[in-house]
Amino acid sequence: MPPPKFTLFYGHRKPSRNRPTVRGNRLSLSQPNPKPIPIPTQSQPFDLSKWHPHTNQSPPSTSSPSAAPVVSLSHLSPIARFILDAFRKNRNHWGPPVVAELHKLRRVTPDLVAEVLKVQNDPVSASKLFHWAGKQKGFKHTFASYNALTYCLNRAHRFRSADQVPDLMDSQGKPPTEKQFEILIRMHSDANRGLRVYHVFRKMKTFGVKPRVFLYNRVMDALVRTGHFDLALSVYHDFRGDGLVEESVTYMILIKGMCKCGRVDEMLQLLERMRVNLCKPDVFAYTAMIRVLVSEGHLDGCLKVWEEMRRDRVEADAMAYVTLVTGLCKGGRVEKGYELFREMKEKGFLIDRAIYGVLVEGFVEDRKVGAACDLLKDLVASGYRADLGIYNSLIKGLCDVKRVDKAYKLFRVAVQEGLGPDFATVNPIMVSYADMRRMDNFCDLLAQMEKCGRPVIDDLSKFFSMLTEKEDGVMMALEVFEELKVKSYYSVAIYNILIAGLHKFGKVKKALSLFDEMKSFNFQPDSSTYSSAIICYMEEGDLHEACACHNKIIEMSCVPSVAAYRSLAKGLFNVGEIDAVMLLVRDCLASVTSGPMAFKYSLTVLNACRSKNAEKVIDVMNEMMQQGCPPDHVVYSAIISGMCKHGTIEEARKVFSNLKERKLITEANMILYDDMLIEHMKKKTADLIVSGLKFFGLESKLKAKGCNLLSG
Repeated sequence: MPPPKFTLFYGHRKPSRNRPTVRGNRLSLSQPNPKPIPIPTQSQPFDLSKWHPHTNQSPPSTSSPSAAPVVSLSHLSPIARFILDAFRKNRNHWGPPVVAELHKLRRVTPDLVAEVLKVQNDPVSASKLFHWAGKQKGFKHTFASYNALTYCLNRAHRFRSADQVPDLMDSQGKPPTEKQFEILIRMHSDANRGLRVYHVFRKMKTFGVKPRVFLYNRVMDALVRTGHFDLALSVYHDFRGDGLVEESVTYMILIKGMCKCGRVDEMLQLLERMRVNLCKPDVFAYTAMIRVLVSEGHLDGCLKVWEEMRRDRVEADAMAYVTLVTGLCKGGRVEKGYELFREMKEKGFLIDRAIYGVLVEGFVEDRKVGAACDLLKDLVASGYRADLGIYNSLIKGLCDVKRVDKAYKLFRVAVQEGLGPDFATVNPIMVSYADMRRMDNFCDLLAQMEKCGRPVIDDLSKFFSMLTEKEDGVMMALEVFEELKVKSYYSVAIYNILIAGLHKFGKVKKALSLFDEMKSFNFQPDSSTYSSAIICYMEEGDLHEACACHNKIIEMSCVPSVAAYRSLAKGLFNVGEIDAVMLLVRDCLASVTSGPMAFKYSLTVLNACRSKNAEKVIDVMNEMMQQGCPPDHVVYSAIISGMCKHGTIEEARKVFSNLKERKLITEANMILYDDMLIEHMKKKTADLIVSGLKFFGLESKLKAKGCNLLSG
């Protein structure tokens, strides 16, 4: 007996509670042969890490791990799924295939358009479907379809196109209501696009739509959050012009904006109006005002708001106290913060450890270390355990007032409590020991750091980097290093820091002696060491050693520093090695990510010399100076090299004469550069003659003639 056929009719039929009206076509389906449901032999254990609320607990075995997740569209109607499938098969490209699929449907309703657009993410295909549906005979879009189009455009970041939907509605005979503008304002507000919010608000006014108080508040809040308080005030004037009455939210939005802009007097006037017309603010509103003023650094305004809160007899809670105390301590008013802290203790508030931390830090900055230590005792007596930040602040303060022994005791306490001291903990003690030349204590501290698992060499590198920032610190760092070398506390990084520091303050000979000492210890210098040595050798006028250091860097397959490139190029130019300078320029630009501007323009000058015209070279140099890069030895090398290779000596002299007239070079330098130009041209001419002799095989005769001349 053949299986029965089931007919599914997708068309007009009488609606009922369990059978809604569906529009579509007739479709006959044969009943498939039922397949037996396999009974699992053994239940799999539940794995929470593989569970997902929208999928089965165990995925099918045919799915691969790299397969993309499929979005469930089971909540959509069959026709909506049909339309989305038509887009999917054509890769969301609107065209005849998609239109042909849509023509299979008898009609596409506005609700169906809205249903599809709610899940469609491609703005182009969504807009095409929207306009295609609107061309159907007797079709009119509903508010739902317009809203769905707006949401779709915003999801695709086409918010400017979404702003034009109200104009589209008006052109199609359906004037937009407040709801459409509210959608746009909410979208722009959530994305912090304050100016777009104001644009939509102004458009709403042109359509004659009067916003509610809620929507006015939303617009003003978005403008205040994005820093457009003047526009928020203009919206508030429109608010009052419409005859609306302020709510507490309205007042608070404007008060926060005034606090953010530091307009405290105007804020207090608005606060008084709020008291008279509505109600006095509660503790949460006052705390919000204080938080905004603290974030903007208006501490006087904070104290005025605090007095207003007391005048209103509003009892401050722990959060209000914490906000104000933290702001006062970080703003340098620790005494006032401590006074409020004592009020908190008298009122029996639970004081967080963070309050102790900001007070300790404030007293240390105010050089009142005794009060900070008393706070530590109070903290411990209250049952708290000090954190590492409090210990760091106290250690720094004690070292600043020359109480390094007490600071070391605090360091030992932090170690015993297992807090894991960091570099900020030990650095003030190290600096104090170095300043007092107590090297035995310094080495004991390093040994204690090793027991704590600290990377001592790395911490010493940071310590020497900090010392070498000042000229007097460089010599102190050198003295400390001499003591530490005896106990094997040295590394290549420390040598690099000291060499760079000595060079920075003009101690070039001492820097080179450290470089030689480093090599005598069988240390392998790195590229940073050789780069610093190149600069030092060039300042000493030893071009040979500088070039040797450059070659060492190249042998190591490393790259010199930009400063080393510039120094070496200047030294080579001074001895007339123009070709070597240009090779260095090309090597630098090919090796570093951001080479010097002069190096880049030197290649442009070299290319301009191909025109054999001095005017074009001068135009390049004018552009270079407009970019804030005056010509230097590298650019002069490019002029000499380019004109000797492509142009003439006369054109090069015109360029140098122009530079002299503009007082960019002196007359003495012009004479020097002219001599270098002539010498380089002679060298290039001689090289060309030798190349020609080699080409014609006459080099042996030239050598023989040269020997005869020497013997004669």
